[in-house]
Amino acid sequence: MNESMNGFEKRAQRIKEKILRATLNLLRTTDPKRIRIADISKAAKVSQVTIYNYFGSKEALLRDVFIGYIDKAIAEFIEFMDGKHTLKEKIEYIIFLEKEAYSDLPPGAIKDLVEDDPELGAYIEKVYQEFTTPLVTRIIEEGKASGEIAPDMPLENVMAFIQLYMNQYQAILHMAAQSPDRDKFLEGMVQMFFYGVCGKPQ
Repeated sequence: MNESMNGFEKRAQRIKEKILRATLNLLRTTDPKRIRIADISKAAKVSQVTIYNYFGSKEALLRDVFIGYIDKAIAEFIEFMDGKHTLKEKIEYIIFLEKEAYSDLPPGAIKDLVEDDPELGAYIEKVYQEFTTPLVTRIIEEGKASGEIAPDMPLENVMAFIQLYMNQYQAILHMAAQSPDRDKFLEGMVQMFFYGVCGKPQ
């Protein structure tokens, strides 16, 4: 009986994952408001009834897709921050954390999903407060301890400077896309973050 139930649960999980993948793929090219259950059904090759049975509504499905997307990004963020990377590499990762998401999931889609679903907004805020902020704070403190960040530089100033960059990431990435060498452009922005327009002091 248990083996049969396990087999059923595994099959159900495979179907759910297929629906989630198909929905994520649609979000990469289609405005969330324009996506219909019929579109997801066709892309996932399952019936509309199956989608409703597993998720209840399009809104709940989109929420599950985005939360899964965020959870994966957070796991990768934590893994990178805990890895053997320089402070400069970690700051670059923090500032341009969205650069892969930018090419993977349009910022407009993310904005629409969050604006249309207060639960998603609350989830992102919780992630920011419980995981992102403490981890970034730790990285900054480690940088101050190692001398890579001025020890007398207030934490709130560094956090504010990072936030300024992150708030403009769409504009920066758009400019990077226009540059002949995207990666070199982004490296230059990180260089300016650390040393300003005068370059590294001697």
